Amino acid sequence: MGVYSNSVAMTQFRVSGDIPANEQFRWYSEKFSLMGFRSIENGSEQLSEGWTRTDQPDDPAFEVPGDFWRDDYILVSIRCDQRKIPSSLFRFHLSREETAFLAGRPDLHRTPKGKMQEMKEMVHVRLMAKTLPVPSTTDLVWNTGNGILTIFSCSGKTLERFETLFRKTFESFHLVPVHPFARAEMLLEGKSLELLHKANRANSDSVAALIAENRWIGEDFQLWLLYRSLNGEGDFRISLPGRFSGGEPFSAWIDERILLQGGSDDGGVQKVSVSGSQDSYSEAITSLRGGKTIKSSTICLEKGEDIWKLTLRGDTFDFASFKAPAIRIERDDSVDAGREREAAFYERMLVVEQGLQLFDSLFAAFLQERVNDSWSERASCIHKWLETS
Repeated sequence: MGVYSNSVAMTQFRVSGDIPANEQFRWYSEKFSLMGFRSIENGSEQLSEGWTRTDQPDDPAFEVPGDFWRDDYILVSIRCDQRKIPSSLFRFHLSREETAFLAGRPDLHRTPKGKMQEMKEMVHVRLMAKTLPVPSTTDLVWNTGNGILTIFSCSGKTLERFETLFRKTFESFHLVPVHPFARAEMLLEGKSLELLHKANRANSDSVAALIAENRWIGEDFQLWLLYRSLNGEGDFRISLPGRFSGGEPFSAWIDERILLQGGSDDGGVQKVSVSGSQDSYSEAITSLRGGKTIKSSTICLEKGEDIWKLTLRGDTFDFASFKAPAIRIERDDSVDAGREREAAFYERMLVVEQGLQLFDSLFAAFLQERVNDSWSERASCIHKWLETS
């Protein structure tokens, strides 16, 4: 799944650094080309990864703006080709080598340790040369206008590889995940921002601390939304700039899936998954009453006839699934295929950014309550609701 798919996984980062005022295309082109993907198909290397073109992943040349530049957006992909030898295949060939070695040396009953290591390396190299690498690509979009980079994956290994490659490519740039506290900082200002900083429970500015010590943000946000969803308070208004006009109405609710976590009677950690369409979420409410918290949930956002469905991970605020309205591009034989792909990209980014604008407006509505004095009253209502439901 990638940028053109209607349903994707998604993680966002904030990028800060000095982009040259002039010759920007050449600068980007040189950066991506220097760390571009190199094929290992005709060799025996185990792994190769680097930048490539999203629309033509076999051609990592960044020679003209259309290869990766879309107005304020940079559209590229990370390609990773890896050779993997099945363990059963490796053991079979190693056993064959060992049998042949011992057959010519009847005085030996066991292969010496040093020789065994030599045979392992020889078998590994031989099988690598005969094994085709398996390719994989991950798309990303970097909005250089607002500094937000969106990578279409939530995989820990993929994100780690991305961060390593990005920092090697743009050595002086700063890359920070948009975790709950960071997203809240982006949305609040003035007195509310000051109150957010006072509520910060982390004892350092490290990303790990800001995530681990501020899990309350994601937990309280999802509990707040569940309460409003089940008590007829699911109507909101757009409060942040973006693709939609400010003040326009939309609806939001939690639906289909909730994952809760908390302590169990034996002292361990217990997870409870509630899935499927429900009216009252009695199982989830019972778990919440017992002290568990919401770790992830599926959030629906509706505006007009369009619905966005997001599976939010509360601790990191990445989206395990982000399903937007389908885009429709009318195909015309007289239009170049590349132009059609560009049109599809812009349409896709439109619905993605619309969904994020709705989500941010929803999150901002929660934050305005959570960091201000009105939260005590809301928290009391939620507590009474849990006790009486």
